Amino acid sequence: MTSPIQNMSASRSRNPMSIAEGAAERFLFGSRWLLAPIYVGLVGGIIVVLIKFVQELWQLLSNAFSSEPHDVVLGVLGLLDLALLGNLILIVIFAGYENFVSKIGVAEESEDRPQWMGHVDFSGLKIKLIGSLVAISVIELLQDFMRAADILAPGEIWRVILHLTFVISGVLFALMDYLADKRKIMFDSHRAELEAAGHGVTHGTGDGI
Repeated sequence: MTSPIQNMSASRSRNPMSIAEGAAERFLFGSRWLLAPIYVGLVGGIIVVLIKFVQELWQLLSNAFSSEPHDVVLGVLGLLDLALLGNLILIVIFAGYENFVSKIGVAEESEDRPQWMGHVDFSGLKIKLIGSLVAISVIELLQDFMRAADILAPGEIWRVILHLTFVISGVLFALMDYLADKRKIMFDSHRAELEAAGHGVTHGTGDGI
């Protein structure tokens, strides 16, 4: 003999609207895999960054004995710029894929798994992106200031404004995440207190009985 709950679930599963709803939900959930080719394509961006890094490094090494210290600093800054850009792309690939597509099972048992991998949610991804953009912007400003004769040129002023915009955005993102985490902690503690009070009332009633 079937229970009323089983009969209700069986009738619901035969409902055309429920079938259509389930199909739509499976389609929407599976649509996340459309992002997978985008993250795979970003690997090509890392390859391009690597090619440019090798070109810049070769040029720096080939002119190591003839170049001025000023040019060496600019060359090293350029290498740092490309390295930070590669790190930024890699963070977006790993964190974006794990947050929006699927867990990377291959990396679960790997000893070389990055420490931050699997622990960067969408909020942390925004902070890392802003931090990387600020670092890249700083290097670009240093390069421009070392090359330019007049650091107060209109183009440089706009670069400084853009850099300050990145910094302010990063601070605001960090502040919003801090407030959200603090609110979540307060909510969890308040819920734990309510649950503890409820258990106390239950035990008190049981003792009275």
